[in-house]
Amino acid sequence: MSMLERFENGARAVAATVERVPKDGIRIAQAIARRFPDARRIAIAEPRRLPRELFDECRKLPGVFDRKGKSELTEMDVGITEAFAGVARTGSICVDVDTPLTGYASLLGRIHVALLAAEDIVERPSDLFRAGSTGSAADRSFVFITGPSATADMGPLVRGVHGPHELHVLILEG
Repeated sequence: MSMLERFENGARAVAATVERVPKDGIRIAQAIARRFPDARRIAIAEPRRLPRELFDECRKLPGVFDRKGKSELTEMDVGITEAFAGVARTGSICVDVDTPLTGYASLLGRIHVALLAAEDIVERPSDLFRAGSTGSAADRSFVFITGPSATADMGPLVRGVHGPHELHVLILEG
């Protein structure tokens, strides 16, 4: 089984949804529109690693808003960010919170859509800290996100209490 397949299986095991799409702005926007046709308010965080052009078509989706004050962000349905790395063993994504809006877009909306380049998947978390590794974590502040928000603190498992109800990872190929 390839590392990409291991990542997909791991992400699905922790209740994330995963979809492979070509590394093309139009195809990315189409995938988001098809998956979330009822999204009324969409926030897009600027990428640090992926080419900005990949997000241009997403900015044309209905519901994308430019004014990103606190009140608008608390009402968003979908937050779109890049993930600078994925971890095959756990199905986790790594999101850089040093970039403006990324923390809000990945945590405040009902749905978090993360764009992850297939070549940025590593086997285990420690691989992110090796010198010269893909998506090196040594020079950034980031969070590991493993599936949608969930807690069982007070009884049965409940999703979406401390963050998004749904995590959808678009794996960019090509």
